Amino acid sequence: MKAFFQTDQGKVRSLNEDSGAVIPISASDVFAVVADGMGGHKAGDVASQMAVNYVKEHLDTYINDHEDTKGIIHSLIEDANQDIFTYAQDHPDCYGMGTTIVLLRATEDEIHIGHVGDSRCYKVTQNSIEQLTDDHTLVNELVKSGQITSEEAEYHPRKHVVLRALGTDPKVEIDNLKYTWEKGEYILLCSDGLSNKVTAESFVKVINQDVSLEDKVARLITMANEAGGEDNITLILVYNDVETEEGALT
Repeated sequence: MKAFFQTDQGKVRSLNEDSGAVIPISASDVFAVVADGMGGHKAGDVASQMAVNYVKEHLDTYINDHEDTKGIIHSLIEDANQDIFTYAQDHPDCYGMGTTIVLLRATEDEIHIGHVGDSRCYKVTQNSIEQLTDDHTLVNELVKSGQITSEEAEYHPRKHVVLRALGTDPKVEIDNLKYTWEKGEYILLCSDGLSNKVTAESFVKVINQDVSLEDKVARLITMANEAGGEDNITLILVYNDVETEEGALT
């Protein structure tokens, strides 16, 4: 399993409110997390960093305490939410802060995802891309209810209104997802600073270029900045290089 993380402030924002991390467990088992601090609230950078730090600092304990991956991920996000919310209540300058989160565990044949907000997770193959997460946004709800089209959603004035976030309330609703994947496929986690600026078709094209994982990530960030770079840009690219039949790395 190979993974690479990078974050960029973008060309407009004075502060990077995104955070992320890759946490390897073994050669064929990796956790990855992306969090995007709420730009409309105070201390979005604090909230996103707290979410990522909570995962990094407590992951081993949760792995030991839970038998299944769904329980690990769900409990981590649930408790990180409470941690951020409590901190905000005790620090007036951080009151109302929040963050999105997409937390992934990738093993040789399965991916498990916990998700809150509008940061995304995609699966990319040689010829296709699939968005695995569902945005928790106002415009996405309007699209699903048929009130606006997907094309109209791209330019909707309330496009950035997030309906679910970590840290804004004592309880949070979490999407728990499970998929299979195969050797040669990629998982892309990203904040909306990337997904709002780079098309799905461009994701497939860049990710399948014959360059290093680091170069793929750098090129996607460059494309987002060239398209305006109005938001922070964060992504993690995970590549399945595991030979599943033999259970060994190539």
